[in-house]
Amino acid sequence: VQLQASGGGLVQAGGSLRLSCASSGRPVSSNAMGWFRQAPGKEREFVASINWNGATTNYRASVKGRFTISRDNTKNSVYLQMNSLNSEDTAVYYCTARRGNHIVGATTTQMYDYWGQGTQVTVSS
Repeated sequence: VQLQASGGGLVQAGGSLRLSCASSGRPVSSNAMGWFRQAPGKEREFVASINWNGATTNYRASVKGRFTISRDNTKNSVYLQMNSLNSEDTAVYYCTARRGNHIVGATTTQMYDYWGQGTQVTVSS
């Protein structure tokens, strides 16, 4: 599974961005997927996850209500809509997938098996 994230960029505080992640190599329609982020000097942290059919999602507390994860299995893609961005959201965002199809307890990097290359999101205040 190869994951390619895109959609990052520079945005003003309060603005929005939509990240996309496309999978190639084999379909990921049966895999749970997620987004992590890593700011300079910090560890990679969980942002959001979605189970295989999109029925279940999970978010870190600081993005709940502002970010929305979704997926389109017909396009082998997962998305992260980010609204009301602030400077604390500045980071490299990574798309990820796991062999399992559920997201219960899947909030650490060790729970995921495939990673994309990351896309930079910079929020200016």
